[in-house]
Amino acid sequence: MDNKRQYEVVFIVDPTVDDEVARLTDSFKQIVTDQGGVVTKAETMGKRQLAYEILHQKEGTFVLMEIEGSGKEIAELERRMRVNDRVLRYLTVRVDEDRRRAEKLKNRRTRKAEKKATRSATPTRRGGAVEFAAESNGE
Repeated sequence: MDNKRQYEVVFIVDPTVDDEVARLTDSFKQIVTDQGGVVTKAETMGKRQLAYEILHQKEGTFVLMEIEGSGKEIAELERRMRVNDRVLRYLTVRVDEDRRRAEKLKNRRTRKAEKKATRSATPTRRGGAVEFAAESNGE
């Protein structure tokens, strides 16, 4: 079994420190790589209004990171985010099982569609005349 898992980490940074967002993101990337994980994507989504006020802030800078690892790097990353005053909130979601399930359903749908297309294109015999299956169903 593959020990690498995929995670999405979204964190909200205090909007008053715009110049530190890149440095903060780089330091979080370094924490993940030091623990043996791989950051596959790091994207700053920009400053957005919050749904509710957090620490007297009405907006924050959102950052999304996609990480592959075993899980110990996520524990260390969350610990560092918890003690950092500039990080207002963070959320970590494991997405590998959901992506695997979605891929499986997608493959099943394509197989069904191909099967249906080949069934409707094959001619059938009825009463001595050759008809297509779609015509024999009344379509």
